[in-house]
Amino acid sequence: DGETESRLNFYRLRSTPSVVVRTCQRFHLSVVVLYLDGGSNVGYVAVLGKPNVGKSTLANQMIGQKLSIVTDKPQTTRHRVLGICSGPEYQMILYDTPGVIEKKMHKLDSMMMKNVRSAALNADCVLVIVDACKVPENINEVLEEGVGDFKCTLPTLLVLNKKDLIKPGEIAKKLEWYEKFTDVDEVIPVSAKYGHGVDDIKDWILSKLPTGPPYYPKDIVSEHPESFFVAEIVREKIFMQYRNEVPYACQVNVVSYKTRPNAKEFIQVEIVVEKDSQKIILIGKGGKALKTLATAARLDIEDFLQKKVFLEVEVKVKENWRQDEGLLRYYGYGGQIRAL
Repeated sequence: DGETESRLNFYRLRSTPSVVVRTCQRFHLSVVVLYLDGGSNVGYVAVLGKPNVGKSTLANQMIGQKLSIVTDKPQTTRHRVLGICSGPEYQMILYDTPGVIEKKMHKLDSMMMKNVRSAALNADCVLVIVDACKVPENINEVLEEGVGDFKCTLPTLLVLNKKDLIKPGEIAKKLEWYEKFTDVDEVIPVSAKYGHGVDDIKDWILSKLPTGPPYYPKDIVSEHPESFFVAEIVREKIFMQYRNEVPYACQVNVVSYKTRPNAKEFIQVEIVVEKDSQKIILIGKGGKALKTLATAARLDIEDFLQKKVFLEVEVKVKENWRQDEGLLRYYGYGGQIRAL
C-alpha cells in the first residue's frame, strides 16, 4: 500500500553487478535487487554434499552475492538457504543445504537433515558436490539422505569442486572414476572459489529445467528476512574466531532490529550456548573476545546494509538447546525462518 511504499529505503550493496538492498522498515524484510528481464527456464535446484566440500561457495558464486556462510570449518550451513539466480531467460531457485551428516549427535542434526530431504521435494534437478582433493567415494549415501526415493528420477550432476588444488592429470583420473562408478548424468570439474566452471554448471541446469513463468520477481535473490542474514554474519564470525566445539554450540538470534532515521541502525543480538564454560570462552578475559567478535560482525553487517549500525551482543546459556525440539523450531530449524 501507499504507506508501505513510502517506508521503503534503497541501499547500494555492490557496484558490479548492480545490486541494491531494498529494506522494508515496517516488516524488517530485505531482498537483494538485480535488474534483469524476461524468463523461460524456471525450476528448483537442490545442492547436496558432505560438509566442507564447497556447497555454499558454489551457491554464492552462482547467485553473484554472498548469502551463505563460508568458512574452512565443516557443517557451517544450518538452514536450507534459498538463493534465486535469475537471468533474461531463466530463473534457478537454489537450495544450499546443510552438509549430509553421517553421525547425527543432536536433535539439531536430525532436523537439519530433514531440511536437506525436504529441499528435494520441489527439486527439478540435483547438484552433488564432492571434494576433488579427496579419494573418490560412492555418493549413494549423499543421494539417499538428500533426495531419497527421488534419486532414480531426478537429473543429477556431480560437481568435482576444488580443481584448482590438484594437478590436471589427477582431475582426469577422478573424472574417469566418477563417470564409471556413479550413476549421474554428467560430471563437471570446477573451482567454486574462483568461479571456474560455474557457467558450465548453469548451462547444464538450464538444460534440465522446465519452461514456465518465474516463481519470484526477477529482482529478488533471497526471500529470507534481513535479520536472518544479520544473524548469519555474526555466526560466521564466531566460526572464524573460536575453535573446537564452541562455534557448533552457538545459536545466534536477532532479538531487536530498529531503524532510526537520524541515528545508527540498532541491532540487538543474543548468542545462545549450552554451558557456562562456553559463555566464558565467548566473552573472554575482560570481555575482550566478545568485543573483537562484535566489531568484526558489525563491519560486515554495515557492508551488507550499507548503513552504520549500533550492534549490541549478549551471551546466554540454555542447556542442551540442540536437543530441545520446541526451541529448535522457534529458532527456525523446522523449515520456517522467523521474521521480527
